[in-house]
Amino acid sequence: YNEYKSYLRMTTTSSISLFGDREKGESVRTQNMTAAVAIANIVKSSLGPVGLDKMLVDEVGDVTVTNDGATILKMLEVEHPAAKVLCELAQLQDEEVGDGTTSVVIVAAELLRAADELIKQKIHPTTIINGYKLACKESVKFINEQLAIKASDLGKTCLLSVARTSMSSKIIGADRDFFANMVVQAAEMVKFNNSKGDVKCPIKSINVLKAHGKSSRESIMVKGYALNCTVGSQLMPKSIKNAKIACIDFSLQKAKMKLGVQVVVTDPEKLDAIRQREADITKEKIQLILNAGANVVLTTGGIDDMCLKYFVDAGAMAVRRCKKEDLKRIARATGGALVSSLSNLEGEESFEPAFLGQAESVCQERICDDELILIRGTKTKPSASIILRGANDIYVDEMDRSVHDSLCAVKRVIESKSVVPGGGCVEAALSIYLENFATSLGSREQLAVAEFAQALLVIPKTLVVNAAKDSTELVAKLRAFHNASQTIEAKRHFKWIGLDLENGKCRDNKEAGVLEPEMSKVKSLKFATEAAITILRIDDMIKIYQPSKEDPNSYQNAVKQGRL
Repeated sequence: YNEYKSYLRMTTTSSISLFGDREKGESVRTQNMTAAVAIANIVKSSLGPVGLDKMLVDEVGDVTVTNDGATILKMLEVEHPAAKVLCELAQLQDEEVGDGTTSVVIVAAELLRAADELIKQKIHPTTIINGYKLACKESVKFINEQLAIKASDLGKTCLLSVARTSMSSKIIGADRDFFANMVVQAAEMVKFNNSKGDVKCPIKSINVLKAHGKSSRESIMVKGYALNCTVGSQLMPKSIKNAKIACIDFSLQKAKMKLGVQVVVTDPEKLDAIRQREADITKEKIQLILNAGANVVLTTGGIDDMCLKYFVDAGAMAVRRCKKEDLKRIARATGGALVSSLSNLEGEESFEPAFLGQAESVCQERICDDELILIRGTKTKPSASIILRGANDIYVDEMDRSVHDSLCAVKRVIESKSVVPGGGCVEAALSIYLENFATSLGSREQLAVAEFAQALLVIPKTLVVNAAKDSTELVAKLRAFHNASQTIEAKRHFKWIGLDLENGKCRDNKEAGVLEPEMSKVKSLKFATEAAITILRIDDMIKIYQPSKEDPNSYQNAVKQGRL
């Protein structure tokens, strides 16, 4: 019987064969934690107003200089699956909020490091996950009730403060007042109330153009949508009032036979008729568009010289080689449609006047060194454009990323109408609150909540270290202020205290105008907790071997086997 049992065990174990490596238990968790911390260490030094930049060089040799967490992690070629989760986390934060991509990665990695310490003390991962979920829920509740400030209470300076805070850590931090004004003006220009009465600020209606040359302070903002294109012919009008705009997604060139199509002609005189018909096909298309009332035609394709003549004769403006993305935005803003084909359901060609967008004027203007097409007074939605200038392409690209982050922060404040103080204020307040909350818990989750509270302090600590100040002393002072604010009624106003990294002391960041969107903090906490939990759940990793792609009949194998 015993022999039969051992035989059974052998057959069971040998029947499950994995074509790969399998790791389980503590070693997997430690590996995942190490990978996450390694990713966080890459972006750690770029956090805060005195953070440093990273230079990234790709395989082609293109150089990117940035301190935007999402851009850095996007350009890294990460192989470890747990590290990839953090890279995707930064992208998610960038898409959802637009700012705070570096801090969300640092917090997630710190939560994992804290969880790894608890697991080594023989605390089950499920207990830690429950504790983290509870701590995250309490944190969000505390931010909403205690730390959130209504934007309306702070007046007009609120948006400027948010834009300045977002830019303070970027390459344009020295000119943050100049750019903050520009960003807030552009955001105010495109905001509107939707059918439900909610305020919306579509920052995609703000077109950011880059032109190297001159200094960054010579960047300008223009009312209207700017297109980095020029009219197709110098004989066309440079300005048109009450514009009817046709956005088309096909070329207006002489029709050619498709590849592989042959026309056999027995009568040579018919060749001219064929050539004439080829020319007439495009002419009929142009005539359909002009007959609908269009006096401005924007196309993603080309327009050949013969076709440009028809537009010149009609006194219309034609612009070729526009970006499809730009045309989609123009169609949305002017109330038109991007037409990809003139064919209708009956199989005939037609162009309805309903496809045309409307604007007060379309004109070609010289701005800086370039000629641009400006579309002003769009019918459906307002639009604005920012033209950035800078010394070189690398500098201008980083300016573009900085302005985008700032626009996203301003958009969130306009839509959600609430802000929180920055400079490590929220994290320090949450740390004190969660430590006190943890002591009120009578279950195992107490340890996980206390570790969560400790992990949040990584943000103020990193900010201080990057500013070359004493992190132990400054963070201790900051915690003392927040402890007083939560325990002594008379010192309740201390809850706005954050770090002043230029002078190396604590200050009232609400008064100083260091503000961030509340949504940015709440979402980064939720995303960081969810990412940490996702990686914590993993206790088994199976790496499947890649099947070898070697050809057995290759020259090298033939030589090895002595066949040659």
